[in-house]
Amino acid sequence: MATVLLVEDDPSVREGLGLALRRQGHEVRAAGTGEEGVEKLRESRPDIVVLDIMLPGIDGFETCRRMRTHAEVPIIMLTARGDDFDVVAGLEAGADDYVVKPVEPRVLEARIRAVLRRTVAEPSSVERHGSLLIDRAGLQVLKNDVKVALTPTELKLLLELSRTPGRVLTRQQILEAVWEHDYLGDSRLVDACVQRLRAKIEDVPSDPGHIHTVRGFGYRFGPR
Repeated sequence: MATVLLVEDDPSVREGLGLALRRQGHEVRAAGTGEEGVEKLRESRPDIVVLDIMLPGIDGFETCRRMRTHAEVPIIMLTARGDDFDVVAGLEAGADDYVVKPVEPRVLEARIRAVLRRTVAEPSSVERHGSLLIDRAGLQVLKNDVKVALTPTELKLLLELSRTPGRVLTRQQILEAVWEHDYLGDSRLVDACVQRLRAKIEDVPSDPGHIHTVRGFGYRFGPR
């Protein structure tokens, strides 16, 4: 199983989720503040972070941004509300997914498993798309022969889009393939991750040469 860093202010929630995750076989490291979470991230290098938005001191958004400067570890945010502001702000800060509180352990466990499946290598194949080299077996992406640091979610998104260049994938298709969600309400996950991915692989993110928006449908990978 995985090493999970759980950053949660409420001791009862922290203890309950920690116990549930341990029962599923995970090793859990816990922190009660954002500052402590960042420090434990440096020390333990977890496989995944579960991060509450409402934290004393630096909030979950700033904690997420600081974590992103140290590691490309996947981050699932916990939000007390499912409103767009919290969700979009968390995704823009670098989160890969979110779960609305009160958290059902089985839902959180399913999200963790889905994220961890994104790190499984595909059959051997190396593809070049202009300045990009995609190594599916090695789970690496190079831009102008320099390795690009991608989170597992960003990498899985790129692998899925580039699997069939020229084909338009709807947001729903991408959600099911990358996040393993089967409902339409989370197209914002796709859009936020595409923006982050473009910032890393495109020469000019506002005028992309690889990932193109097809208005009213979704996204297409390939030349213009």
